[in-house]
Amino acid sequence: MTSSFPWLSLLLVIPLAGMVAMYFATESASRWIALAATLADLFVAVPLWWIFDSQTSQMQFTEHVAWITVPPINYSLGLDGISLPLVLMTAGIMPLCVLASWSAITTRVRGFMAVLLIMETAMIGVFVALDFVLFYVFWEAMLIPMYLLIGVWGGANRLYAAIKFFLYTLAGSVLLLVAIFVLYFYGGHTFDILALSQGTYPASMQTWLFLAFFAAFAVKVPMFPFHTWLPDAHVEAPTAGSVILASILLKMGTYGFLRFSLPMLPDASRFFTPMMVVLSIVAIIYGAYMALAQVDLKKLIAYSSVSHMGFVTLGLFVLNQQGIEGAVLQMVNHGITTGGLFLCVGIIYERTHSRLIADNIGLAAPMPQYAVLLVIFALSSLGLPGTNSFVGEFLVLVGTFLWSKIATAFASVGIILAATYLLWMIQRVVFGVPSPHHLPNLKDLNHRELATLVPLALLVFLIGLFPNPLVSRMHQSVTNTIASMSRVKVAPTAHPSAGGIAPLLADSGEGLKPQGLSR
Repeated sequence: MTSSFPWLSLLLVIPLAGMVAMYFATESASRWIALAATLADLFVAVPLWWIFDSQTSQMQFTEHVAWITVPPINYSLGLDGISLPLVLMTAGIMPLCVLASWSAITTRVRGFMAVLLIMETAMIGVFVALDFVLFYVFWEAMLIPMYLLIGVWGGANRLYAAIKFFLYTLAGSVLLLVAIFVLYFYGGHTFDILALSQGTYPASMQTWLFLAFFAAFAVKVPMFPFHTWLPDAHVEAPTAGSVILASILLKMGTYGFLRFSLPMLPDASRFFTPMMVVLSIVAIIYGAYMALAQVDLKKLIAYSSVSHMGFVTLGLFVLNQQGIEGAVLQMVNHGITTGGLFLCVGIIYERTHSRLIADNIGLAAPMPQYAVLLVIFALSSLGLPGTNSFVGEFLVLVGTFLWSKIATAFASVGIILAATYLLWMIQRVVFGVPSPHHLPNLKDLNHRELATLVPLALLVFLIGLFPNPLVSRMHQSVTNTIASMSRVKVAPTAHPSAGGIAPLLADSGEGLKPQGLSR
């Protein structure tokens, strides 16, 4: 479904144009240019929500231009119900990152803002690329900017955290490149992602390709035990870097599993499902227990990300409609909620110059607006009914229940532990007895900070109370992914808007279970 207007190319070009304009402006003006560029990108992205046709699983707004003749590498872009919410989330998060850095970044401001704009182009490119080489270019393009965000503008141990991040992600990317070339030679000498998704590959080859993909995507998620770079990166990164890491970069790993591993390697995906489920549940429980032990707010949220991303990978690999739709929904929810929590930590750090819970106790009295928003994001993170995370985790657990009741019981422990560490954090940070020597003098949120947090808080309730518009747009694409795993063409399922998400929960047909998927 090719569009006459280059929507996706415009999304990629606008941040780069802003970066070029920035070098002809002053340091102070670079903030405004970055804000204007990211808002312009959001302005272009938002209409896609209404133009998008949710009745089809085909790629939409496609663009195709020959790039290199031999081998055939093309500039191919497209959007479906899986990538649409991720592109919109990326476009929405980036202006907030610029606002969050407005006063926090005081040195090399122009370079910092330029790096943010390069990151935006690379991240959107990952979600819209339909050529494997183009995808890999965008995948690698965000590595250096993130390294710079941590290594130049990070904390005291920034070089250690930046090098660790770089080495972990680079090692996985090398194996990803090898897998791409193997698919090229065995998939008909093409890098076209859609064509490769329709191919059939020997089981033994699928096994090795799955492990190569796993090395790249599991590090990016990050799955246990490849998660150790994440807490260091979060703690040392500036606030905008932490928000980008949590909200967008981690989703690239789960997007890779969903876009490549499941449809291209169905036999290997089913074979490795028990391993992926076990690793996901371990991540859910381990991340939650580690969060319980933290005294640093950023580390607490970082380990909570490990736990919550475990729910995403769990939903993906139970291989049914409910689990995968819950996983995609939870990718968006985690980006909103965890991004909001990291923004809250950055705001209080600018005032107290400490991320320790002990130095930020009793904020409800001096900062009531801040306290309300922090509580909203914390309650969303623990999955309170009425908030966005509840819907995503509920669908994941429904899908897991259809796969294994025992796995569901273990995964549910993570929700209990999340309530424990988040409510304990709220009890101390918001309602604790404040230290009298500096907290009473704290100023509440200014207009810029409210503009940063309030949109995310509104999305928490909007998605929590009205999830169906988001679920309905991804439904056909998820159905198509499951059908491609079975290699059987199926008729489109009923559109979920006809009866809310209830039909999705009621449909527990055997054809959606992993054991029901046959070649």
